[in-house]
Amino acid sequence: MNIRKSICLPSILLLLLSSGCAAYFPVGKQPAEPTRLLTTSRDLLALPKPKGKIPVAVYSFRDQTGQYKDHPTSSTFSTAVTQGATAILVEALLRSGWFVPLERENLNDLLTERKIIRAKLENDKDRDLQVLKHAPLLLEGGIVAYETNMVTGGIGAKYFGAGGGAQIRRDQVTIYLRSVDVLKGEIVHSISTTKSILSEEVDFGIFRFVKINRLLEAEAGFSSNEPPQICVREAIEMAVINLIIEGVMDGHWALADQNDINAPIFQQYLKAKDSIPQRYDHTLVSSAQNSTQAPTAIAADSDKKKSYPISAAGRQEAEQSADKTMADRQDGEKTTAADPVLGPPKNEPESKPLVINGETAPGLEE
Repeated sequence: MNIRKSICLPSILLLLLSSGCAAYFPVGKQPAEPTRLLTTSRDLLALPKPKGKIPVAVYSFRDQTGQYKDHPTSSTFSTAVTQGATAILVEALLRSGWFVPLERENLNDLLTERKIIRAKLENDKDRDLQVLKHAPLLLEGGIVAYETNMVTGGIGAKYFGAGGGAQIRRDQVTIYLRSVDVLKGEIVHSISTTKSILSEEVDFGIFRFVKINRLLEAEAGFSSNEPPQICVREAIEMAVINLIIEGVMDGHWALADQNDINAPIFQQYLKAKDSIPQRYDHTLVSSAQNSTQAPTAIAADSDKKKSYPISAAGRQEAEQSADKTMADRQDGEKTTAADPVLGPPKNEPESKPLVINGETAPGLEE
C-alpha cells in the first residue's frame, strides 16, 4: 500500500505540472504573422499631429557594442544584438508620423538606378529627372552597450528527491540617438534609453527509489527569454518619442494644435523626466539646522586641503555668493573677462536655434 502511494502521488504531481507547462511549449508549426505592436509602438501612434513632417536622413545606426552571444561550451561569431537597427529606426520614424526618412543607408543603389533612368532620358529633352530631396536634419547614434548578468538569482527546494527550482537573469541594452543640424553641424538633441532583457527558467523533477531496484526519475521545465531584437526595437521607439517631445519643448518643431502639449504622452514624459535626480550644483552646502557641529569649508593650500570652521557672518556671505552664482547661470549671463590665450571676447552674432515646422529648412530654399 505504501509503495502504491509513493508511486501514485509523484506521478499525479508530475502530470499536473506537465499540463501546466503545456501552454509554454510550441505545438505545431507557427504561421507567419505581422510584427506585434509593443507599448512604445502604440505610444508612437498616439503622438499628437505635427504642423508639418520633417525630412530626416539616417545613414547608419549600427551595433557599437562589439558583444557576441554567450555560449557555455564554445565561442561563437553571432552578435549579441541585432545588426539591423537602422531599419528599426526608419520604421519607428515612419510610424511616428513626424518624420519623412530619406534613403541614405543604400545610397549607392539609389544613385545607380538614377543613372540608369538618366541614360534613358538623354534623348528626351522635354523630360528631366527630379533632384533628390535634401534633409535639414541628420539622425546619428547606435547601440552603445549590452551588459549581461546585471541581475542573476534563483530559488529551489527538494524533499525526498522531488522538487523544483527557478532561475532568472537580466541583461540590459543601451542606445543613443542624436539629431544634427545639417546647415551648422551642431548637435541639437542627444537622447539615451535603456531596456532590460529578462530571461527566466523553471524546472521540476523527481529522482527517487520507489522500492528496491526500482528508480523513478522524471523532469519537466520551461524557459522564457525576451528577444534582444524586440528590446532594441522598444528602446529605439522610446528614443524617437523622447526626441519628438524634446524638440517640441525646445521649440525646434511645432505641433499642429498647441493645446496638444497637454496630451497624456507629453505629461507622462515630463513626469518621468522630473523624477530623475538632478546634480546638486552648489559649491557650498550648509549643514542641517539641527546639526550640533559647525559647518566647514575647504581651503586650498599649496600642499594639501584643510578644513576650518566658518563663522555665522562668513557662512551667510558664502551662501549669498553661491546663490548669486546660480542665478547668473540660470539667467544665461556670459562673462566678459578676457581669456589669457584668446584675448577679449568678440561681439559675434548669436546663433539662432534650428526651427523646423515641416517646411524647407532655412538657407536651403530651392
